[in-house]
Amino acid sequence: MPVAAPRQRCRGWRPSSSAMTRLMLGRTLERICKGVLLLCLLHFLIMMILYFDVYSQRFDLFSRFNNGRNGSRNNASGAAGSAHHFYYYNLSRPNATLASYLAAGEQLVPSAQPETNQTPSPRPLPPCPDNPAGLVGRLLIEFSSQMTMERVQRENPNVTDGGRYTPPDCRPRWKVAIIIPFRHRENHLKYWLHYLHPILRRQRIDYGIYIINQLGEETFNRAKLLNVGYTETLRDGEYDCFIFSDVDLIPMDDRNLYHCYEQPRHFAIAMDKFGFRLPYAGYFGGVSGLSKKQFLKINGFPNEYWGWGGEDDDIYNRITLNGMKVSRPDVRIGRYRMIKHERDKHNEPNPQRFNKIQNTKNTMKKDGISSLTYRLVQVKKYPLYTNISVEIGRPPPRPNKG
Repeated sequence: MPVAAPRQRCRGWRPSSSAMTRLMLGRTLERICKGVLLLCLLHFLIMMILYFDVYSQRFDLFSRFNNGRNGSRNNASGAAGSAHHFYYYNLSRPNATLASYLAAGEQLVPSAQPETNQTPSPRPLPPCPDNPAGLVGRLLIEFSSQMTMERVQRENPNVTDGGRYTPPDCRPRWKVAIIIPFRHRENHLKYWLHYLHPILRRQRIDYGIYIINQLGEETFNRAKLLNVGYTETLRDGEYDCFIFSDVDLIPMDDRNLYHCYEQPRHFAIAMDKFGFRLPYAGYFGGVSGLSKKQFLKINGFPNEYWGWGGEDDDIYNRITLNGMKVSRPDVRIGRYRMIKHERDKHNEPNPQRFNKIQNTKNTMKKDGISSLTYRLVQVKKYPLYTNISVEIGRPPPRPNKG
């Protein structure tokens, strides 16, 4: 059978459309690869330039070059017997240039040796927020579980010696001294520290806790102890805000912020023993706060209220008589629980308190922080608080009746 002769391609033959597509796709990919390669090379060159530029400034290569040029000029001057001074200009700070120094009006001071290790100054902390994010709100306060100082210390590892704490991430507006008048209330103090340390930390308060312990068994004098606390805490720190708190009162809401305000502050406005209501309009007892300026304006607290009652009303009178007003939190936030207890021995009601309250205007200038006398016996720092033991004397003899 005869074999067919192979077909001859016709003149003017063109590849098919599929072949053209593959050919164009191949050329496109080739161009893309070349473009990517060029971009990589360009990136590499830029990185090398930046690398050498940064390290040349870091190791002062340019400065040394300038020094050598300045030295050659000094040699050419031919001043016989004169020393050659090689000036070093520190331009190694980020974004620092000679022009920026001249624009800022700074003089380039000669230095014998280059500064090789400069520690950058830490960034200033932002102000603490007015309403910290970690607040819980209403708290469950109970006193049935057994409390120990060891447990409280384990719960508050960030509190430093003497009961001090400073927020690590912000700058508080106030430096607060919390002052507690005290005698024979060790069990109450455990509960107070157990609840208040976590609350104060959540509130972003820069604070220290001071227990002002009245030694001896003479009649108790709460206001005088608070004056002592004000005086002694200023020797321990630069406080500008002072919170005065009874040891048996625990806030039930951590939104009741323990710092100072534009006006003297009354915190404990709704105690459980008063049915969570303010007992009367002029009540200023339990927990209160004054700035240093406010405290000095009223001459501190009275020293002559021996026994229970009356001193808080005298303080309220001092505030209003000096043109200030008492500020208070919302009644739903200013709620407190009191640790139940019997009345302390040698802290009986003061029978003279009503007469003294009526004479605040006449006595506040001469009876207060300006007339304070006491004897400091001991200052001891514990892990959760600072204990200040003092002797404050005894009350004057009462006038005979009739």
